[in-house]
Amino acid sequence: MTKFNPSMSRRRFALGAACTAGLAATGVARAQQVLAPTPEQALGPFYPTGYTGEDDFDMTHLEGHSERALGDVIEVSGRILDRYGNPMRGAMVELWQANDAGRYAHANDVSTGALDPNFQGVARLVTGPSGEWRIKTIKPRFYDTPLGLRTPHIHFDIQGAAHRLVTQMYFDDEAEQNATDFVYAPLGEQAAATVAKTTAPATYRWDVVLMDAAS
Repeated sequence: MTKFNPSMSRRRFALGAACTAGLAATGVARAQQVLAPTPEQALGPFYPTGYTGEDDFDMTHLEGHSERALGDVIEVSGRILDRYGNPMRGAMVELWQANDAGRYAHANDVSTGALDPNFQGVARLVTGPSGEWRIKTIKPRFYDTPLGLRTPHIHFDIQGAAHRLVTQMYFDDEAEQNATDFVYAPLGEQAAATVAKTTAPATYRWDVVLMDAAS
């Protein structure tokens, strides 16, 4: 029979405690891993200042109108996260975009594309308990500018608890046009974080990371 050795027992206990502490520290480090924030981009010249129209999640249909907006209907959803990956409930999300003809419903847009009286063009949302948001809209069309063609995109202005992010979202099925876009291309390695992924036909997913700290 092996004799009980108090010294050996203490050493084993100390080793076990050290291992437990190490595993706990590793778990904390993993839990506190900082995510790369979604890059900021230009507000653009067509921010809907003074907009007072309908601004719910369904941008394809206006109350009292018998027809829906022209173009391909899509759904885009995602979550707003803080830099530690925690969902941000109650974040304010404002977005706006061009219509199927590549035109904004904005007084300063001199595009020759036709306005669509049935397209909402602007949405204002508040994220739910898991930081989620969702819109139903029209796939925006590319349009020309003095600096070159703009690839299809949607503008976002997101306000968290301590940080505001102005950025733009692109589509993974527009990779060729994205690559030559004068706003997208300079993002370099950060560009991938601005691209919504196709999850099903006419359905996209895009999560956004703000610089807010975990609450």
